[in-house]
Parts: sequence; C-alpha cells; structure tokens
Amino acid sequence: MKSLKNIILATMLFSAALCSTASAVEVSGSAYAGFYDKYMWRGFDLSGSTPVMQGGVDLSAGSVTVSYWTNLQLTTDEGMDAGDATETDIVIDYSTDLNDMLSLSVGNIFYQLEGMEDTNELYLSLGLNTILSPTFSVYYDWDKADETGLFYTADISHSIDLAESLSLGMGALVSYNQSSDYSVGDYDELHNYELSTSLDYAINDAYSISASFMFSEGISDEARDAIDSEMVSGVSVAFSF
Repeated sequence: MKSLKNIILATMLFSAALCSTASAVEVSGSAYAGFYDKYMWRGFDLSGSTPVMQGGVDLSAGSVTVSYWTNLQLTTDEGMDAGDATETDIVIDYSTDLNDMLSLSVGNIFYQLEGMEDTNELYLSLGLNTILSPTFSVYYDWDKADETGLFYTADISHSIDLAESLSLGMGALVSYNQSSDYSVGDYDELHNYELSTSLDYAINDAYSISASFMFSEGISDEARDAIDSEMVSGVSVAFSF
C-alpha cells in the first residue's frame, strides 16, 4: 500500500540531493501541501468526490527541475482506502527562454498509480511572455497508450495585485484529445475547458498561502460521456528556498 511514507521518503531523498549538490551547483526549490475537496485531473474526478491532501517538492538547478508530487486519499470510498497515495508523479523538466517573447519547457512525467498500470508522458510547452501569458502544450503517452496517445492544452492566465502581498489569479484552459486512450479516451475531439481563480497571499519571502477554485466541463459529446461538470476548491501553503 502506498501511503504517507512515500512523502516522507521523497522529502528525505530530495533533502539529501540538495545538501550534496549545493556546494557545486546553485539549487533552489519549494515544498508545498494542500487540502482539496476532491482530486480532479483533465476533468476526471479521481477521488470519488471525497477530500484529498496533495503535496510535493520541486528542486531546480539552472534550467532543470526535478519534481515529486503525490495525492493522498483522506477517506475510504469506492475501493480507495484512507491514507492511500493514489497517484505519485515524478517530473523531470527543462525550461528556458528562447528569446524575449518565447519560452520553452520540455520534460517527462512518470505516473505511479494505485489500481492501474503506471505510465509515462512526454510533454512540450511553448509560452508567450506577454499579456495573458498564452501557453500551448502537447502531452504524449509513449508508455501505455495503444493509439495515438496525444493530448493538447491551450491556456491563458493573469494576476492582479489587490494589496501588498495579496494577488488575484485567473485562468482559462481548453483541451483536445487525440486518441490518448489509456488515460483519457479513444476519440479525437475537443475534451474539456477549465476556468480557475486563486487568491494568493505572501506571508514573507519564503512562505505563502493560496485558496483556489476551478470549474471544468466537457466540450464534445464524447468527452461529456466520459466526464461530468466538476468543481474543485482547496487551500495550500508553500515554502520556497
């Protein structure tokens, strides 16, 4: 059974890596944890509409970031036991600015899943460093997908300063599924749209707290057969170093 021990072990490993490399390479990072009323991914409710805890650690050296993230089930429901880590992700990312206007991110996500076979996704994202920060991303399930295994997203975001240390974030996303049959569905149609907002407060240079809300709804008939209209809200704290 995957459990909270995964989080503790990963934190120890990341801390050891940080200490061993800090003298040679400048390393920065963050650790974060949050409580949410459900776990939603690409419009799918993956926790049976029951509350979860999510947390992770990011470590960056230059343009490379290694991330650990996990979803912890808080109640027993639909074959999921309280305390189970139903999903754990390991991400390796390389991000850089190609020029003053265009940024690039490329990497791989390893999904360790409870009750399903683990899988991997490669991704590539291009972002414009301008108003609304438009970003286009392509995800490719090269591991378990039997068909094309591609998933696309396009999103925009904006932040407004409400007061000193307090900001309001807003975002919108639309996605397209191209036969990513293992994780999403065997169809080539628009998948879902998401509308999100957050209230972010910087306690000091190191600590921050955020409250967030997101609404998701399927777009095509195929997507609406697979997912329902969903809302998720939560609160999280983060520590940067």
